[in-house]
Amino acid sequence: MSVRAKKHLGQHFLKDENIAKKIADTLSFSGYEHVLEIGPGMGVLTKYLLQKDIITHVIEIDSESVEYLKNEYLKLADRIIEQDFLKYDLKQVFKEETFAIIGNFPYNISSQIVFKVLEMRNQIPEFSGMFQKEVAQRICSKEGNKVYGILSVLTQAFYESSYLFTVPPQVFNPPPKVDSGVLLLKRKENFILPCDETLFFKVVKQAFQQRRKTLRNSLKTFNLSDNLKANVIFGKRPEQLTVDEFIALTQLVGVDDLNR
Repeated sequence: MSVRAKKHLGQHFLKDENIAKKIADTLSFSGYEHVLEIGPGMGVLTKYLLQKDIITHVIEIDSESVEYLKNEYLKLADRIIEQDFLKYDLKQVFKEETFAIIGNFPYNISSQIVFKVLEMRNQIPEFSGMFQKEVAQRICSKEGNKVYGILSVLTQAFYESSYLFTVPPQVFNPPPKVDSGVLLLKRKENFILPCDETLFFKVVKQAFQQRRKTLRNSLKTFNLSDNLKANVIFGKRPEQLTVDEFIALTQLVGVDDLNR
Protein backbone atom coordinates (compact mmCIF):
# COMPACT_ATOMS: atom_id res chain seq x y z
CA MET A 1 0.00 0.00 0.00
CA SER A 2 1.17 3.53 -0.77
CA VAL A 3 -0.39 6.97 -0.59
CA ARG A 4 -1.09 9.09 -3.64
CA ALA A 5 0.36 12.60 -3.34
CA LYS A 6 -2.42 15.17 -3.48
CA LYS A 7 -1.71 18.46 -5.19
CA HIS A 8 -4.34 20.42 -3.23
CA LEU A 9 -2.57 19.46 0.02
CA GLY A 10 0.83 20.46 -1.36
CA GLN A 11 2.14 16.91 -0.84
CA HIS A 12 5.63 15.98 -2.06
CA PHE A 13 6.74 12.77 -0.39
CA LEU A 14 10.40 12.56 0.56
CA LYS A 15 11.85 9.26 -0.66
CA ASP A 16 15.50 9.64 0.40
CA GLU A 17 16.10 7.76 3.67
CA ASN A 18 19.43 9.48 4.38
CA ILE A 19 17.87 12.92 4.19
CA ALA A 20 14.93 11.80 6.37
CA LYS A 21 17.37 10.55 9.02
CA LYS A 22 19.38 13.78 8.74
CA ILE A 23 16.23 15.86 9.36
CA ALA A 24 15.27 13.68 12.35
CA ASP A 25 18.73 14.31 13.79
CA THR A 26 18.35 18.12 13.68
CA LEU A 27 16.53 18.31 17.03
CA SER A 28 18.34 17.90 20.36
CA PHE A 29 15.48 15.91 21.99
CA SER A 30 16.48 17.34 25.36
CA GLY A 31 14.44 19.43 27.77
CA TYR A 32 11.10 18.09 26.53
CA GLU A 33 9.38 14.70 26.30
CA HIS A 34 7.22 15.10 23.18
CA VAL A 35 7.73 15.87 19.50
CA LEU A 36 4.98 16.64 16.99
CA GLU A 37 5.53 15.91 13.31
CA ILE A 38 3.39 17.91 10.89
CA GLY A 39 2.29 16.17 7.68
CA PRO A 40 4.01 12.78 8.05
CA GLY A 41 2.61 11.36 4.79
CA MET A 42 3.92 7.79 4.60
CA GLY A 43 6.18 8.18 7.60
CA VAL A 44 9.64 8.43 6.02
CA LEU A 45 10.68 10.88 8.76
CA THR A 46 8.38 9.35 11.39
CA LYS A 47 10.26 6.03 11.47
CA TYR A 48 13.46 7.81 12.55
CA LEU A 49 11.64 9.85 15.19
CA LEU A 50 10.22 6.63 16.63
CA GLN A 51 13.80 5.44 17.17
CA LYS A 52 14.52 8.41 19.43
CA ASP A 53 14.07 8.59 23.19
CA ILE A 54 11.01 10.80 22.75
CA ILE A 55 7.21 10.43 22.57
CA THR A 56 6.30 11.01 18.93
CA HIS A 57 2.94 12.44 17.84
CA VAL A 58 1.91 13.23 14.27
CA ILE A 59 -0.77 15.51 12.87
CA GLU A 60 -2.10 14.73 9.40
CA ILE A 61 -5.11 16.06 7.50
CA ASP A 62 -5.01 13.43 4.73
CA SER A 63 -7.20 10.46 5.68
CA GLU A 64 -5.37 8.15 3.26
CA SER A 65 -2.06 8.93 4.97
CA VAL A 66 -3.66 8.41 8.39
CA GLU A 67 -4.88 4.95 7.36
CA TYR A 68 -1.43 4.07 6.03
CA LEU A 69 0.31 5.21 9.24
CA LYS A 70 -2.10 3.26 11.44
CA ASN A 71 -1.32 0.10 9.49
CA GLU A 72 2.45 0.59 9.20
CA TYR A 73 3.29 2.09 12.61
CA LEU A 74 1.18 0.27 15.15
CA LYS A 75 2.82 1.84 18.21
CA LEU A 76 2.02 5.29 16.82
CA ALA A 77 -1.68 4.56 16.24
CA ASP A 78 -3.06 6.32 19.34
CA ARG A 79 -0.88 9.39 18.78
CA ILE A 80 -2.07 10.20 15.26
CA ILE A 81 -4.06 13.44 15.23
CA GLU A 82 -6.29 13.57 12.14
CA GLN A 83 -6.71 17.34 12.00
CA ASP A 84 -5.65 20.51 10.19
CA PHE A 85 -2.61 21.79 12.12
CA LEU A 86 -3.52 25.42 11.48
CA LYS A 87 -7.02 25.05 12.94
CA TYR A 88 -6.46 22.49 15.70
CA ASP A 89 -6.00 23.48 19.34
CA LEU A 90 -2.86 21.56 20.33
CA LYS A 91 -3.59 22.07 24.02
CA GLN A 92 -6.14 19.28 23.65
CA VAL A 93 -3.18 16.91 23.36
CA PHE A 94 -0.27 18.65 25.09
CA LYS A 95 -2.10 20.75 27.72
CA GLU A 96 0.68 23.05 29.03
CA GLU A 97 3.56 20.66 28.31
CA THR A 98 6.48 21.65 26.12
CA PHE A 99 7.08 19.88 22.80
CA ALA A 100 9.20 20.24 19.69
CA ILE A 101 7.83 20.49 16.15
CA ILE A 102 9.35 18.89 13.05
CA GLY A 103 8.21 18.07 9.53
CA ASN A 104 8.50 18.25 5.78
CA PHE A 105 6.05 21.12 5.55
CA PRO A 106 3.61 21.67 2.68
CA TYR A 107 4.91 24.75 0.85
CA ASN A 108 1.46 26.32 0.61
CA ILE A 109 1.04 26.66 4.41
CA SER A 110 4.65 26.79 5.64
CA SER A 111 4.64 30.49 6.58
CA GLN A 112 1.35 30.05 8.47
CA ILE A 113 2.90 27.13 10.38
CA VAL A 114 5.70 29.44 11.56
CA PHE A 115 3.21 32.10 12.69
CA LYS A 116 1.33 29.49 14.73
CA VAL A 117 4.61 28.31 16.29
CA LEU A 118 5.33 31.93 17.30
CA GLU A 119 1.92 32.13 18.98
CA MET A 120 2.73 28.95 20.93
CA ARG A 121 6.41 29.68 21.52
CA ASN A 122 6.12 29.30 25.30
CA GLN A 123 5.53 25.58 24.68
CA ILE A 124 7.86 25.08 21.70
CA PRO A 125 11.59 25.27 22.55
CA GLU A 126 12.72 23.74 19.25
CA PHE A 127 11.37 23.64 15.71
CA SER A 128 12.97 22.15 12.62
CA GLY A 129 11.88 21.10 9.20
CA MET A 130 11.88 21.45 5.47
CA PHE A 131 10.51 24.45 3.58
CA GLN A 132 10.77 25.78 0.09
CA LYS A 133 14.41 26.93 0.02
CA GLU A 134 13.47 30.56 -0.56
CA VAL A 135 11.21 30.60 2.53
CA ALA A 136 13.81 28.87 4.73
CA GLN A 137 16.40 31.44 3.64
CA ARG A 138 13.98 34.29 4.31
CA ILE A 139 13.30 33.09 7.86
CA CYS A 140 17.04 32.87 8.59
CA SER A 141 18.23 35.97 6.69
CA LYS A 142 19.74 39.01 8.38
CA GLU A 143 19.14 42.72 7.85
CA GLY A 144 20.47 44.17 4.60
CA ASN A 145 19.39 41.11 2.63
CA LYS A 146 16.69 41.55 -0.03
CA VAL A 147 14.74 38.53 1.31
CA TYR A 148 14.81 39.83 4.90
CA GLY A 149 11.22 40.54 5.91
CA ILE A 150 8.33 40.00 8.32
CA LEU A 151 9.05 36.29 8.89
CA SER A 152 12.74 37.02 9.49
CA VAL A 153 12.17 39.68 12.15
CA LEU A 154 9.29 38.05 14.03
CA THR A 155 10.95 34.62 14.12
CA GLN A 156 14.40 35.90 15.09
CA ALA A 157 12.94 38.04 17.87
CA PHE A 158 12.16 34.85 19.79
CA TYR A 159 14.31 32.11 18.22
CA GLU A 160 17.90 31.61 17.11
CA SER A 161 17.59 30.51 13.49
CA SER A 162 19.98 28.36 11.43
CA TYR A 163 19.75 27.37 7.77
CA LEU A 164 21.10 23.79 7.81
CA PHE A 165 21.15 22.30 4.31
CA THR A 166 19.56 22.31 0.86
CA VAL A 167 17.52 19.40 -0.55
CA PRO A 168 17.19 18.91 -4.35
CA PRO A 169 13.82 18.24 -6.06
CA GLN A 170 14.64 14.74 -7.32
CA VAL A 171 14.47 13.16 -3.84
CA PHE A 172 10.70 13.76 -3.72
CA ASN A 173 7.72 12.07 -5.32
CA PRO A 174 6.45 14.02 -7.16
CA PRO A 175 9.47 16.35 -7.42
CA PRO A 176 8.68 20.03 -6.69
CA LYS A 177 9.85 22.67 -9.14
CA VAL A 178 12.23 24.28 -6.65
CA ASP A 179 14.92 23.33 -4.13
CA SER A 180 13.98 22.81 -0.49
CA GLY A 181 15.83 23.99 2.60
CA VAL A 182 15.98 22.61 6.13
CA LEU A 183 16.21 25.00 9.08
CA LEU A 184 16.38 24.84 12.86
CA LEU A 185 14.88 27.29 15.35
CA LYS A 186 15.97 27.19 19.00
CA ARG A 187 14.00 29.42 21.36
CA LYS A 188 15.89 32.15 23.20
CA GLU A 189 15.73 31.08 26.83
CA ASN A 190 14.59 33.52 29.52
CA PHE A 191 13.86 36.10 26.83
CA ILE A 192 11.10 38.63 27.42
CA LEU A 193 10.20 40.98 24.58
CA PRO A 194 10.94 44.47 25.99
CA CYS A 195 8.05 46.16 24.21
CA ASP A 196 4.35 45.63 23.62
CA GLU A 197 4.06 42.39 21.62
CA THR A 198 0.88 43.32 19.71
CA LEU A 199 2.38 46.66 18.71
CA PHE A 200 5.68 44.99 17.73
CA PHE A 201 3.89 42.64 15.31
CA LYS A 202 1.89 45.59 13.88
CA VAL A 203 4.98 47.77 13.39
CA VAL A 204 6.96 45.01 11.67
CA LYS A 205 4.11 43.99 9.36
CA GLN A 206 3.24 47.58 8.45
CA ALA A 207 6.88 48.49 7.81
CA PHE A 208 7.42 45.64 5.31
CA GLN A 209 4.12 46.16 3.49
CA GLN A 210 5.88 49.08 1.79
CA ARG A 211 9.44 47.85 2.06
CA ARG A 212 10.84 50.27 -0.56
CA LYS A 213 9.71 53.29 1.44
CA THR A 214 11.37 54.79 4.48
CA LEU A 215 9.77 54.08 7.84
CA ARG A 216 8.65 57.70 7.98
CA ASN A 217 6.31 56.92 5.08
CA SER A 218 5.46 53.27 5.66
CA LEU A 219 4.39 53.88 9.28
CA LYS A 220 2.13 56.86 8.48
CA THR A 221 -0.94 54.96 9.72
CA PHE A 222 0.42 55.25 13.29
CA ASN A 223 -0.06 59.07 13.19
CA LEU A 224 3.41 59.67 14.65
CA SER A 225 4.33 63.08 16.01
CA ASP A 226 6.61 65.31 13.93
CA ASN A 227 9.11 65.21 16.78
CA LEU A 228 9.36 61.41 16.60
CA LYS A 229 9.51 61.33 12.80
CA ALA A 230 12.61 63.52 13.00
CA ASN A 231 14.45 60.60 14.64
CA VAL A 232 17.16 59.25 12.29
CA ILE A 233 15.69 55.70 12.42
CA PHE A 234 12.66 56.88 10.43
CA GLY A 235 14.90 57.73 7.49
CA LYS A 236 15.77 54.05 7.08
CA ARG A 237 13.99 51.34 5.09
CA PRO A 238 12.73 48.29 7.01
CA GLU A 239 15.30 45.85 5.60
CA GLN A 240 18.07 48.01 7.12
CA LEU A 241 16.89 47.47 10.71
CA THR A 242 18.12 44.68 12.96
CA VAL A 243 15.63 42.82 15.14
CA ASP A 244 16.83 44.86 18.15
CA GLU A 245 16.26 48.07 16.21
CA PHE A 246 12.70 46.98 15.41
CA ILE A 247 12.16 46.45 19.14
CA ALA A 248 13.58 49.92 19.85
CA LEU A 249 11.36 51.35 17.08
CA THR A 250 8.29 49.76 18.69
CA GLN A 251 9.24 51.28 22.05
CA LEU A 252 9.48 54.72 20.42
CA VAL A 253 6.09 54.32 18.72
CA GLY A 254 4.52 53.14 21.98
CA VAL A 255 5.88 56.07 24.01
CA ASP A 256 4.85 58.52 21.29
CA ASP A 257 1.29 57.20 21.47
CA LEU A 258 1.20 57.57 25.27
CA ASN A 259 2.41 61.17 25.08
CA ARG A 260 -0.44 62.26 22.84
